[in-house]
Amino acid sequence: MLKYQTVPVTAFQQNCSILWCDATMKAAVVDPGGELDRLIAAAQALGVSLEQIWLTHAHIDHAGGTGELARRLALPIVGPHPGDQFWIDGLVQQSAMFGFPPAEPFSPTRWLHDGDTVTLGDETLTVRHCPGHTPGHVVFHSATAGRAFVGDVLFAGSIGRTDFPGGNHDQLIASITERLWPMGDATVFIPGHGPESSFGRERRSNPYVAGT
Repeated sequence: MLKYQTVPVTAFQQNCSILWCDATMKAAVVDPGGELDRLIAAAQALGVSLEQIWLTHAHIDHAGGTGELARRLALPIVGPHPGDQFWIDGLVQQSAMFGFPPAEPFSPTRWLHDGDTVTLGDETLTVRHCPGHTPGHVVFHSATAGRAFVGDVLFAGSIGRTDFPGGNHDQLIASITERLWPMGDATVFIPGHGPESSFGRERRSNPYVAGT
């Protein structure tokens, strides 16, 4: 069974998630934006073994701690999609612009594409490429657990910003309606910020995508 714990990090309160397979206790950390000592301590408290870093996209609040964490724990970096290469290239400038500690540069061990899978112990999740917030944004979906880790594509009551370089509103709406909704109304999603919700609830009540 897939389990997870969400740890909000940085001044942006970004939802970093620790995912693990409870049969093997092998874990991945999704979007380590910062506060790495807290994240490592949380993993130790859970008794899991951190083996991978998964990135939904490369904005500083999601990826700022990636290079350092990969170096400290010798972890492979999985994702995002190659469309976010320019955001990775600009992480040092992003950290200065938003007042974050200097981000260590990194190169993903493995880029992700739509339809790929990622494996954690006995658990396999599907990758969907969901551009719009950033060109290379991806989402991780576990059909067996009924959970999707969606980064900044969709929020409870809102959607991701599209006014950053490479953002595209029409593309974002298409990503939500064509890639997220087919996962099913009962799917609970863990957004990059704020509380969890379900796709069904957002289809009914989210003013940005209601009725789509």
